[in-house]
Amino acid sequence: MKQAYIVTGYRTAVGKAPRGSLRFVRPDDMAATVLKKLMKEVPSLDPERIDDLIVGCAMPEAEQGLNMARLVSLMGLDTDKVPGVTVNRYCASGSESIALAVAKIQTGMAECIVAGGAESMSYIPMGGYKPVPETEISKEHADYYWGMGLTAEAVAKEYNVSREDQDEFAYKSHQKALKANETGRFKDQIVPIDVDYKFLGEDEKVKTKNYAFQQDEGPRADTSKEALARLRPVFAEGGSVTAGNSSQMSDGAAFVLVMSEDMVKELNLEPMARLVSYATVGVPPRIMGIGPLYAIPKALKQAGLKQEDMDLIELNEAFASQSLAVIREAGLNPDIVNVNGGAIALGHPLGCTGTKLTVQLLDEMKKRGNNKYGMVTMCVGTGQGAASIFEKL
Repeated sequence: MKQAYIVTGYRTAVGKAPRGSLRFVRPDDMAATVLKKLMKEVPSLDPERIDDLIVGCAMPEAEQGLNMARLVSLMGLDTDKVPGVTVNRYCASGSESIALAVAKIQTGMAECIVAGGAESMSYIPMGGYKPVPETEISKEHADYYWGMGLTAEAVAKEYNVSREDQDEFAYKSHQKALKANETGRFKDQIVPIDVDYKFLGEDEKVKTKNYAFQQDEGPRADTSKEALARLRPVFAEGGSVTAGNSSQMSDGAAFVLVMSEDMVKELNLEPMARLVSYATVGVPPRIMGIGPLYAIPKALKQAGLKQEDMDLIELNEAFASQSLAVIREAGLNPDIVNVNGGAIALGHPLGCTGTKLTVQLLDEMKKRGNNKYGMVTMCVGTGQGAASIFEKL
């Protein structure tokens, strides 16, 4: 089996949806901007040698439809020779795209693939524009179509996660993310997005504001435990899940460049990391948030590693309730989980998130120097979990 390496990776800053800085930037434009940065960083790579572009997207319709991956390829690679495919595993779509790229290279089906994800929750609402449940199934299994907030409530009850603990977790996420922004922890991994914001001035004339968007805008300096405690539950009467202890709706894009060992040597490149293993599992849709609890040991077994071998973990914070349930039940070391904050503060651009977290993980491991293994894991809609293990080179 051939070896596959991640050579480089970048992401956009994450915008808040639906009224944030990226609300007027199409997801294919965001993705194309990141692709151009990847190519600039590897000038020795002829774009026509890229075998495929794999784009993860959780709601692939409207501005994210029409096989967005192929359009992004045409927009971002300055050639019409690179095909593209859009994949959907909901929140793990970005992780799935990386795993597919690595598998294709390992089996000799490709030598070079760009993989990642893009999502605009400003453009496309959660669930898309026309969700159509299967009525007969939904009569007996309504939880197959539950909104994620209801599943978070179910996890909170089943795993005894209190409202106070959820708010405490959310507060810490914001504090860690604010510190990361203040110290420039994400600066090296972010590709600025040029935004043209048009609005109607007081003179009733259209005006344009131009700026470079280059810092995650989700973290809130005014967040406090007291403010979080005052928020009302939004998904269930008498519940504990609020807007403050849930992940933010977001916009963003992220991609990595994956190459065979032969091409890496030919182009005299130094790879960042390799994907050691990738595992997916199914769990009851009603408590979909516990997916990582079963994906993590499966990925560790594939890799021949132990949980203690992990130096850093990026656990997607879909909700504080499910994050705490996974951390506690899996026995994860909280000191190495989401060291720079998570999706509650930084946002969760669905199909982009798996790749975004991978870029964050590898960049943080590089900065720390002595880290060897890291993990990206998340729960996935309709009862799934995913976990990726990476080795820093």
